Amino acid sequence: MGFYLLKYIFKRVMQAVPLLIIISVICFTLIQLAPYDAVDAMTTPNMTKSTIELIKARYGLDQPAYMQYFYWVKGIVSGEWGYSIVTHESIAKDLSVRIPNTLILVLPAYILALFLSIILGLIAGAKKGKLADKIIDGLSSFGIAIPSFWMAMILVFIFGYRLNMFPILGMNTIGAEESLSDLISHMVLPCTVLTLSFMPEFVRYVRSSTIGQLSEDYVMVQQAYGAGSAEVLFKHVLRNVLLPIITIVGMSLPMLVTGAVVTETVFGWPGIGTYFVKAIQGFDYPIVMAIMLLSSCLVIIGNLASDILYSIIDPRIKGTGE
Repeated sequence: MGFYLLKYIFKRVMQAVPLLIIISVICFTLIQLAPYDAVDAMTTPNMTKSTIELIKARYGLDQPAYMQYFYWVKGIVSGEWGYSIVTHESIAKDLSVRIPNTLILVLPAYILALFLSIILGLIAGAKKGKLADKIIDGLSSFGIAIPSFWMAMILVFIFGYRLNMFPILGMNTIGAEESLSDLISHMVLPCTVLTLSFMPEFVRYVRSSTIGQLSEDYVMVQQAYGAGSAEVLFKHVLRNVLLPIITIVGMSLPMLVTGAVVTETVFGWPGIGTYFVKAIQGFDYPIVMAIMLLSSCLVIIGNLASDILYSIIDPRIKGTGE
């Protein structure tokens, strides 16, 4: 299995290289076609033409588009993501702070959402058409329909403004940056929003998979041997339901980094989401391009990771690596 798996990984990585090149070209082209460019963000109408030309030369914006692309890719490959044209800070340095902040918020919410979704999805699938199924499916439909922005504002109004139970802005209280309890209190509302946002699709997926598995022959065999409903559901059906979820987990990798844009913006969480929004608002194109490329890389890595995990766990795939 090891040789075939390594061969498969190598094949997928080689397939990803031209895809990454195409994505990088698209990202760069979209930025180049934007009506408001980086020069406009760094200059004012009062500046002289010579001053503007100096600014262009400093950032390489006086070069042809293909040369700008070449230098940008060269910097990315060497680990130099460039500098913000607004703050002049290193983008790599900013990302090294922002990404962990986002993971602190998103990862617990994602794990909790996945855990609760598996339980609720199994129950809904096992109780198809009954009251429990209708309630769970109805709440899932409501969760899909309501925008995360509105969900966040409702929680802010009730628990932050009316009841004053939790802080509604930032990651820490000033002067309490080292306090774990303060961090957790700041996480409660945005984590709740993210958990409720992640759950509906997961619940429906698990419910659908559970219904399909319960119609399989092995379920009837287990019941014939005297296995109870709970044993069949949580010991046998759960195992087969979890296999396709691995694909979803891998595909969700980019969401762990960029999936909290709206929530971070509402709660003022200093993660990559607010970093991206501020970059767009300030026409800070180097940051926008860096995050777009990072997201694309994570999508490819997520796909590869899910395929590898599936090939390792699923006995039908072992030995082939495909």
